[in-house]
Amino acid sequence: MHIELPEKRYYSIGEIAKAFNVNTSLIRFWEKEFDILKPKKNAKGNRKFTPEDIKNLKFIYHLVKERGFTLEGAKTHLKEEKKQSLNNFEIISKLEAIKSQLIKIKNHL
Repeated sequence: MHIELPEKRYYSIGEIAKAFNVNTSLIRFWEKEFDILKPKKNAKGNRKFTPEDIKNLKFIYHLVKERGFTLEGAKTHLKEEKKQSLNNFEIISKLEAIKSQLIKIKNHL
């Protein structure tokens, strides 16, 4: 899954929900369920997600929505194999982004 977000320090929950094509309530729910999601909150209580949070959200989305893990299964997987799985997921994500760029270039030729 390739997420299109501009390069920024912080992202609002609305931007993230739109990029992932999910409701904001799902993002808030995952924040409560998964310890690796720690968005900063401003004085009004608005969540501000960092690029690291986005990376973790992509991984959670991949486990739950694409691979069909239950929430408990995803939590267990994150605890047991976090480093290895996250590194593999990052590599796959980068390769998919390169592939999509190459396809765009091919279509323009």
